[in-house]
Amino acid sequence: MEPMQHQMMGYDRAITMFSPDGRLLQVEYAKKTVKLGNTAIGMVCSDGVLLVADKRIVDKLVVLDAIEKIFQIDDHIIATASGIISDARVLVERSQLKAQQHNVTYDSPIDVLSIVKDICNLKQICTQSGGLRPFGVSLLVAGMEDDTPVLFETDPTGIFNQYMATAIGEGETEVKDILYKEYKEKITVDEGLKICIKALKKVLNDDFSEKRIDASVVRKGKNVMEKIPAENIRKYLK
Repeated sequence: MEPMQHQMMGYDRAITMFSPDGRLLQVEYAKKTVKLGNTAIGMVCSDGVLLVADKRIVDKLVVLDAIEKIFQIDDHIIATASGIISDARVLVERSQLKAQQHNVTYDSPIDVLSIVKDICNLKQICTQSGGLRPFGVSLLVAGMEDDTPVLFETDPTGIFNQYMATAIGEGETEVKDILYKEYKEKITVDEGLKICIKALKKVLNDDFSEKRIDASVVRKGKNVMEKIPAENIRKYLK
């Protein structure tokens, strides 16, 4: 049955209504929203874990430094998103609170997987509860687990997967093609940053500049978020 026939029959009007072929159409629409979002890339490297995101500047009068596309959840955990960024903000703030509560209760930093599962549990509830809509956002959550860099992707359905490298957003297909060809398991953060910038340059074409890039890393041994300065990005643009 064609998607338009589904809509005419009303199977996409309620989040809890399955179509005759077993699909939740509102959830599928949420996944399409992510495909329209800004491109973001995550990469596990030998010396840390890297996130690179397109700021997608929509107004030349906006203050560039105020555009934040990579968020700190805890000292050792960072995240970026594609889709409806206001949805991402709610999920990130919830995760920040959970990380703080864990620190106070157990006097130890929370693990990345616990944060990812909590995000996905809320996302899943929003796929089976009447009167709600799914979160229209995918998140890349990266950090350190016992000094080992890890990277997870969550999607609007509440599914999560662990990756060595991945991309979300409008440039997902083109970026993943580059990652498949160029990513190596023992890659360094600097080498990974070069690949990410090359991939974004291909996706964004003439609109590309270092001003559009937000990049952060959590390095082994330090286990804290570090923003990558513009001059480091600029040297890979040539």
